[in-house]
Amino acid sequence: MGLIRSALAVRRGIRRQAVSHMSLTASGLLMVSGAAGLVYQLLWAKQLSLVVGADVFAVTTAVSAFFAGLAVGSWLFGWWADCWERPGLLYGGLEVGIAVLGVGSTLVLATATGWWARLESVVGGLAWLVPFALVGLPAFLMGGTVPVLTRWVAPTIGQIDGAGGRLYAANTAGAILGALATPFVLIPWLGILGSSVAAAVLNLLAACVAFGLLRDLRSRVVHPDANRRPAWRPLILYAVAGGVALGYEVVWTHAIVQWTSTRTFSFAIVLSTYLVALTLGSAWSARRVARLSDPWGWFGGLIVAAGLVALVEMALLGAWLTPLQVQAATWMFGLTGSETLAMSARFAIVALCVVFVPTLMLGAAFPIALRLAADPDHPGRDTGRVLALNTAGGIAGTVLTGFVFVPALGVERALSVLTLVAAGIGVVAVLRNSQVQPVLRFGTLGLAVVAVVVAFALPSDLLARQLARAHGGELVYHEASAGGDIAVITQGARQNPFHRLYIQGVSNSGDSLPSIRYMRLQTLLPLLIHRGEPRSVLVIGLGTGITAGSLLQYPKLEARVCAELLPAVVRAASHFSGHFGAPSNPALEIRLADGRRELARSDQRYDLITLEPPPPSAAGVVNLYSRDFYRLAAQRLQPDGLFAQWLPLSTQTDEDTRSLVRSFLDVFPYVTLWTTELHEMLLIGSMTPIELDAARIQQRYGQPKVAAALAEVGIGSAPALMATWVTDRAGLERYAGDALAVTDDRPRIEYGPWVLPGDFPRTLVHLFGVRGEPPLTKADAAFQSQVATARDALLSFYQAGLSAYQGDREGWGRIMQYVFEIEPNNPYYRWALGSGR
Repeated sequence: MGLIRSALAVRRGIRRQAVSHMSLTASGLLMVSGAAGLVYQLLWAKQLSLVVGADVFAVTTAVSAFFAGLAVGSWLFGWWADCWERPGLLYGGLEVGIAVLGVGSTLVLATATGWWARLESVVGGLAWLVPFALVGLPAFLMGGTVPVLTRWVAPTIGQIDGAGGRLYAANTAGAILGALATPFVLIPWLGILGSSVAAAVLNLLAACVAFGLLRDLRSRVVHPDANRRPAWRPLILYAVAGGVALGYEVVWTHAIVQWTSTRTFSFAIVLSTYLVALTLGSAWSARRVARLSDPWGWFGGLIVAAGLVALVEMALLGAWLTPLQVQAATWMFGLTGSETLAMSARFAIVALCVVFVPTLMLGAAFPIALRLAADPDHPGRDTGRVLALNTAGGIAGTVLTGFVFVPALGVERALSVLTLVAAGIGVVAVLRNSQVQPVLRFGTLGLAVVAVVVAFALPSDLLARQLARAHGGELVYHEASAGGDIAVITQGARQNPFHRLYIQGVSNSGDSLPSIRYMRLQTLLPLLIHRGEPRSVLVIGLGTGITAGSLLQYPKLEARVCAELLPAVVRAASHFSGHFGAPSNPALEIRLADGRRELARSDQRYDLITLEPPPPSAAGVVNLYSRDFYRLAAQRLQPDGLFAQWLPLSTQTDEDTRSLVRSFLDVFPYVTLWTTELHEMLLIGSMTPIELDAARIQQRYGQPKVAAALAEVGIGSAPALMATWVTDRAGLERYAGDALAVTDDRPRIEYGPWVLPGDFPRTLVHLFGVRGEPPLTKADAAFQSQVATARDALLSFYQAGLSAYQGDREGWGRIMQYVFEIEPNNPYYRWALGSGR
């Protein structure tokens, strides 16, 4: 008997070892597959913003094709997997197909910007089948990986819920690696196409392992039982829960950005926290799900608790969070010396405080849903069903939350609606099953009641007022929209109050006098130096309306067009001054469109194209600063047309500014640089020589409306305008040096290092280090003398600004006294002292 027991023990040990080996192998494969899948998803989302435009409706519609592919793939491959004797072989084939289609789709999307716009103009909505197919087909294969490997592992382990939960956790853990590696490593080092190839290598490695280790492993073929009805109740409830989970992600994206930023790194940290929580929740639950005596009660309780915690965390957001972020950033910087990692620590604190706990509970619900909905005899089919319906629910939740709840109700009320839905899921789960334990039933019902009370008590303007308080201002206007929350806040000292525009919690611009100055120069300067007679202008980005409004002061224009992405920005623009009524003036045509797509879809040409988008380091905005974009814009210029690019100096490092300049130089053979404000400059490019005809400039400046608009911001004469000249192409070539250009494939500025306090002064000094004299023609001695005087005052004012940055108050005061001796009544200089508007 002892020998028999020993033999049985050895046999059980061998079986446990084999099961462990299978589980680890499958988990490793799905981790690799999950990493590759997330890389593709992030790459395609970025490419689709170039193809279909950065409009939130367009991008969401296109990206939904990715999730639709996942859902259909999960459903069908889960069904087919049960019919395969060797599911490992099927898995290897899926990975090969993903690699081929993944790289192929990336290559096609890289060239699709121009021809897709033309295709859409011919066939209309049918053109959308192209991006749907490009991201949907590889996603269709991705959707099959988890159910296929669950089909292989589950019969051996004997528990579909435990096996599926562990594999889901492993796949999500891989997605975390992909979410972090893409912005921090892959795109900065390899670019878009190179990152796609790297993801394909991961797919092929997984396929090689599958073919090498799994091809001969056989599983019993399971024929579908047509008489067995699916457990639809848990399937539908978990599908709705998937919609709630993705709805939370949309709301969180809107809610916490004022404590993070619009940088890609911020999005990656928040997404990774979301995925970490899903992984840990699913892994924790997978180890315990088989022992749960009341899965319905636990499922309902987890869903309700997740909604309640999300709501309470939102209500508690406040000023306490910022000091905690500072402590984390200080600790990380002391540990690593990296400003980027320090800022990432700030983002992680917010994500942990807002995202982590409710998502942990949602992740824990997945293995329980598998136990309730899946049949151990059909592991592939039923795992695929759960994943497919959960993904389909996620698509619906994303669309409804982003396009209906948030625009109609605001972020706070949208979260309340999601919480009420979560409460409903929990109540149905515990009331529709008589076997739920009383403790869990009444506990879930109690949590649901509390969630309802908190949902109705949550203030509808909580976040907007928190934003205003954080910036020491007063909320003037607020609108939640699908494209982002828009707020207008009054800020500034009593002597110099002004309004500032916040999009997604991040400052964009305002109507302080320095801001009005650089935005008016953004349009009027190129119009005054144009060698022809400009008749048509396109402004990309309405913002405060000041840049586009300046066109109204130039009387000879026949076409004034502005492309603005967000309708809410148009409505907010009326709260700013200095735009001459642009938002409601019929002389300005405002087109609600992505600026780059507007150029791609239309052959209309302009005498001037000028931009004032958000800073280039913000996520997605690099689309308007790349060499590829400049080539597109150059094709839409009339002969002698000018392209004017806003060049902020304080939002990126000196090295990244050099890359931006290099991108511009690579396209336009004739380039000039002008200073429009201490922190801003203006690049003007053309395909033909740019002439500074002093007589023509003087005559155009003399137009009453033009002169008045510029005099208000300290440009009191045509010579003063010419004093803002910095350098020509030769000087910019010296500045840019061997810097690498920003391109669609290598959007390096979006992934550049964090800006340090000393970066702006260094950039300004380097740019003025290549300055020269403006190459004026037809300028008499008096004109030349006035230019020199105005330039002396302007450069001295900038030197005072640098002294202020260095903390030299004595030097600042001495230089400013000299500036006022030259130009005592200049409103721009007076504003700096607080004695002017």
